[in-house]
Amino acid sequence: TMPPPRLLPHLSAQLSRLAIAPARPCRRSPIQPPPLTAMPDHTPQFLLPSALLSRSFSSTPRRLDWLAPKGGENKKSRKGRCRVPTGGSTRGTTVVWGDYGLRMRDHDRRVSAAQLKIAEDTIKKRLRGMKFRLYMRIAANIGVYTSGNESRMGKGKGSFDHWASRVAVSKIIFEIKGDLHEQVVRDAFRLAGNKLPGLYEFVKKGDPPVMGITKLANGVTAEELKRPRRKLPLEQTAGRLPATV
Repeated sequence: TMPPPRLLPHLSAQLSRLAIAPARPCRRSPIQPPPLTAMPDHTPQFLLPSALLSRSFSSTPRRLDWLAPKGGENKKSRKGRCRVPTGGSTRGTTVVWGDYGLRMRDHDRRVSAAQLKIAEDTIKKRLRGMKFRLYMRIAANIGVYTSGNESRMGKGKGSFDHWASRVAVSKIIFEIKGDLHEQVVRDAFRLAGNKLPGLYEFVKKGDPPVMGITKLANGVTAEELKRPRRKLPLEQTAGRLPATV
């Protein structure tokens, strides 16, 4: 039999300093298990509640980047075409979680993940040292594929190039919440808007929603915008009738 391998002095010193930290305390369920001291000594370990057993490691996956999807695509997707800003929905046009937001006021655009990352870093750099929380309302989940320069037509779809996001008109991109002055946030969003393609505007919590490019304020309602421009036959008949006293 061969003797066990020898460890160098500096390696043995580093291994001796290693320690396994206990897991973070988890939230107790409404039905709390009995305390560990109430358990008899002869109770097997596998019969104890899972909340009472300490874990030497955590199986929680690491936080992924919000600019890249968690799983890959099964097949090569298409970028799609940006829609015409005709309106029809007000979803995602108001500030929900934060106090201030950055909203696109231009027509629909395709924003790459690199551009979104640069805008996010610009906001964090401007607000460095301040307490705030930044919310991202969009995600880069559209794969963009390219065939390269000076390549002949055909030969199938190209290879993956980058992730992108198709931002609709009047959609909130960033939201921020914290003990911040409004002018400071305005300046941070102005710098971020300069890094992104298109035109953007600063909005606050409580501002009216937008349908297409029309704000639902000053008497403008969604029902009025959704109604047909040409009057219906019943409306034309009602308009010709004399007003009743």
